[in-house]
Amino acid sequence: MTILNVNDQQREADVPADMPLLWVLRDVLQMTGTKFGCGRGLCGACMIHLDGEPVRSCVTTVGAAAGRRIMTIESVGGTALGRKVQQAWIDLDVPQCGYCQSGQIMSAISLLARSSRPSDTDIETAMTANICRCGTYPRIREAIKRAAGEA
Repeated sequence: MTILNVNDQQREADVPADMPLLWVLRDVLQMTGTKFGCGRGLCGACMIHLDGEPVRSCVTTVGAAAGRRIMTIESVGGTALGRKVQQAWIDLDVPQCGYCQSGQIMSAISLLARSSRPSDTDIETAMTANICRCGTYPRIREAIKRAAGEA
């Protein structure tokens, strides 16, 4: 039995330690906001925060996450920064298909937590871990700037 701290709640998962955290979140804990994209850590759809840092949950094992603080898209609205980012996404109608957006938001929140006034270069660098097949990158950039209070 593995005890996980997910969104500031202790959760139990009776799974092997080498199971990808993504599947524990989605299939065991029924938290489907974190998406499966590539399964190889390339697209960023499965991005979560582990001890405040963005990580790809499809290549992070449950054993590596045990004893650490896991934050998923389901809880970001509970923080002031998360609410600002989510509102900017809504105001600018960022999603097209929306599939990658939970991962995009997780990366954006991490960027803004480190840099309250990111440059375009900062944004591009921080967001390279996330792929948007619909190409909403200009709207994502503007939403990050709006959440930072720059737009």
